[in-house]
Amino acid sequence: MNKSGLFTNTLIGKITKKDIYSHRGVLLLPASTMLTFGYLKKLIQHGIVLNIQDVTSIESADVSFQHTKVIDKTTVELKQIFKQVRETKQIPLADLRENILPIIQQISTATPFIGLLNSLQSKDDYTYRHNLAVSALSSLIGKWLGLDHKTLLQLSTAALLHDIGKIYIPESILNKPDRLTDQEFSIMKNHTIFGYEIIENSIGTTHRQALVALQHHERMDGSGYPFGIFKSEIDLFSRIVAVADVFHAMTSKRIYKNASPFYEVLLQLENDTFGALDPFITRIFVERIMNSLIGSSVLLTDGSRGIIRMIPKHDPVHPLVQINDNYIDLSKISTIHIDKII
Repeated sequence: MNKSGLFTNTLIGKITKKDIYSHRGVLLLPASTMLTFGYLKKLIQHGIVLNIQDVTSIESADVSFQHTKVIDKTTVELKQIFKQVRETKQIPLADLRENILPIIQQISTATPFIGLLNSLQSKDDYTYRHNLAVSALSSLIGKWLGLDHKTLLQLSTAALLHDIGKIYIPESILNKPDRLTDQEFSIMKNHTIFGYEIIENSIGTTHRQALVALQHHERMDGSGYPFGIFKSEIDLFSRIVAVADVFHAMTSKRIYKNASPFYEVLLQLENDTFGALDPFITRIFVERIMNSLIGSSVLLTDGSRGIIRMIPKHDPVHPLVQINDNYIDLSKISTIHIDKII
């Protein structure tokens, strides 16, 4: 490692090839850490400057493996930040901007969708990993909607904090392996109010970010909570986060349920365009997901394996699948669906 190397923005988003130690032998950054401005500043403070030879790009690495490791580490860091918020009642926005949000932006930009989805799947840390996932997915949706960089950063931040209010919900409710009672669900719904209050009372956050915490369970048809508001009363950010939230929740394995089959998730989203979720945002999300999966291998509900070859514009959730030398149009066969992407 050459201490005369230049400290430049070209290193941000790169991945360390090996453990980085201080001159006193203290581990500063483990191998496979995705570099952010905050991490690079920390190294400079210890007199360590990296060269390009000390890092590798995401494109050169095993993307799925590297991103899973990066997200594992970022989840641990986010858990510590949320713990700090519980104690101080203030969101450390600078920490999020330096160490968390750049990673979210990098992985949502540089990773194929299925690789991103796999790396965001919950292990035993759903409460925290879910926030990262919703932020990354919301960033993707925002880009597909044509939002500018500044607006995307605001959206990513709001999505990252959408469930911050759950720090005041008892663990016994958050991690209950059975269906919540009516009383427990009433307590759970309060996380939207708690989140709004935390963000509103934090220094540097915006009212719009607080609104996302408050509104992400509101629905276009008025069936949501906490206030049952309708359509245009719901902020655009909140409508985007609602779609990302539903998708990741359904595709994740949790204590009380397994991940839903892929076709059930898509059908639920499609059905929700007729009431609960913003139809324009949801259709764009589904179409983009499916188009990104062209060429991907899939397991069908009849046990056969195939490759997605074409996505019909009029019915994107039922693609044309190749199985060996045969082609199956799922839009014409109601008994076979995509169980999972493999």
